Amino acid sequence: MSARGAVLFARYAYPPNELGYCGPADASALLRPEETAGIERHARRFEGAWCYLELLAEAAGLSDPLDERVVEAYWIGNDLLELASSPAVLARLRERFHGQTGGTWQDASERALAHHAFQVFEVYPWAELLRTSGHPTAVSVLDRCRIRTGVVRSVEGESATVESRPLTWTGNELVRGPSRRESVRWSTGGRSLLPGLSPGDVVALHWDWVCDVLTGPQAARIEATEARQLGSLGLASSVVS
Repeated sequence: MSARGAVLFARYAYPPNELGYCGPADASALLRPEETAGIERHARRFEGAWCYLELLAEAAGLSDPLDERVVEAYWIGNDLLELASSPAVLARLRERFHGQTGGTWQDASERALAHHAFQVFEVYPWAELLRTSGHPTAVSVLDRCRIRTGVVRSVEGESATVESRPLTWTGNELVRGPSRRESVRWSTGGRSLLPGLSPGDVVALHWDWVCDVLTGPQAARIEATEARQLGSLGLASSVVS
């Protein structure tokens, strides 16, 4: 098992796990980077994410679903995504979520992607609810659940002020709205999966948590994959600007 991949998974999976939205109880298991075997046991119980990691690893001929390249492909995006075909993604989801309804994934055809953006915007029911009802809760959930990019403006203790662009519903499109500043966490109780954070860092955000410090290409890949996903759903034409 890749220790680096396990820690990378934990960085992105901890926020929704802590909130009780996905994964097993005791999210603190993800904040113990020295116990990678424990992170792996915890990761295997994420019903959604784990099936994508398994598929990506198989498509790439890798034995470890927590290989760092596999984990990066799912949360951020990289070339491994091209190896898992849309039919293969849909077949795996039908196997994993047999009998479950909601979302638009069963009709995804050639747009299915083994990426977190596909899980958020097509497997979860929120985007379809937004399109049919314009419900403001759907906008909020989609905005917070997606992996979004931001720039650190200041750091104080275990919190940081980050500037990012929230999703906004125009009535027929989801677009990135004007920049705003928000307070997020990067550490809790003295535990963090990041070595530190500095003003000017470009970061990945998930719910109210800083997951990672990104390179320029990684940030661009997150934004481009989101734009592709929303564009293919007919929910946006100008997410990235």
